[in-house]
Amino acid sequence: MAAAPVLEFERPIAELEKQIEELKRLASERSLDVADELAPLQKKLGEMRVQIYQNLTPLQRVQVARMSRRPFTSDYLKHAFTDFIELHGDRAFREDAAIMGGWARLEGETVMLIGHERGRDTKENLKRNFGMPHPEGYRKALRLMKLAEKFQVPVITFIDTPGAWPGLGAEERGQSEAIARNLLEMSQLQVPIIATVIGEGGSGGALALGVADRVLMLENSVYSTISVEGCAAILWKDGKSPEMREKAAQSLRLTAGDLVELRVIDEVIPEPPGGAHSDHVATATALRETLVRNLEELKRLKPDKLVRRRREKFLRMGQFTE
Repeated sequence: MAAAPVLEFERPIAELEKQIEELKRLASERSLDVADELAPLQKKLGEMRVQIYQNLTPLQRVQVARMSRRPFTSDYLKHAFTDFIELHGDRAFREDAAIMGGWARLEGETVMLIGHERGRDTKENLKRNFGMPHPEGYRKALRLMKLAEKFQVPVITFIDTPGAWPGLGAEERGQSEAIARNLLEMSQLQVPIIATVIGEGGSGGALALGVADRVLMLENSVYSTISVEGCAAILWKDGKSPEMREKAAQSLRLTAGDLVELRVIDEVIPEPPGGAHSDHVATATALRETLVRNLEELKRLKPDKLVRRRREKFLRMGQFTE
């Protein structure tokens, strides 16, 4: 598989990583000890990652959130969960590979895990429809949530989609109804729900898995009602220029820091220096620890109180003037 393209602001990191790899290769081929030469380079690399990622603009965070090198739902399943049993189909039309879900164990506790899944290459992207679900994907997700409720098992969702698929077939099969149904049913589900935005959380396609008791976001993920390109195209008739996209990204307040300040989300999960894509295992470990902690708190609540607090949480969002 071809190497994923490097983002412009990441080029200094990529070049230094290339130098380090080249030095290691030469050392291996010629049986040389290069520890003294490697140490300052690796220290510089660590400092560079921290410096660059501490100063990302909102548009740069959008670019990071969309990277194919970031860990997907399947990667977190591998590193943070055990005993995953995938369940398929909505029992009405077909299997939608843009959403994967099934039983899993989190630190030994059974949970129902449901998440968007993208692809890293053309073949996988076509199979997963670029992480954009059809109505049957959301209906599968709802079927699994109701199954979890039946057995009194917590639901954990991972959000990573540009949005719901807007094609003719999806609209004919009731895309908006499927999303609306999920919003309604999730607001009433009598088991703990934790949603985590792991990449790009786009529009209703993301919200259909996002009505939860706790909504978490990875540090470099984004969550908004519209893409920066769509916003810029509507407001300023220019969805392509970097200037307008940056303006849209700032106006949308779509970063994790903005959203926790606005109380749209509950907690930001830190990523390793250099972003989640630089260390899948460390990111999965941080995510697992956060999920376990939040789940322990939610399990203490009775179902009726859980539902009441969840609905109140979403009703409190937003500011109104009369």
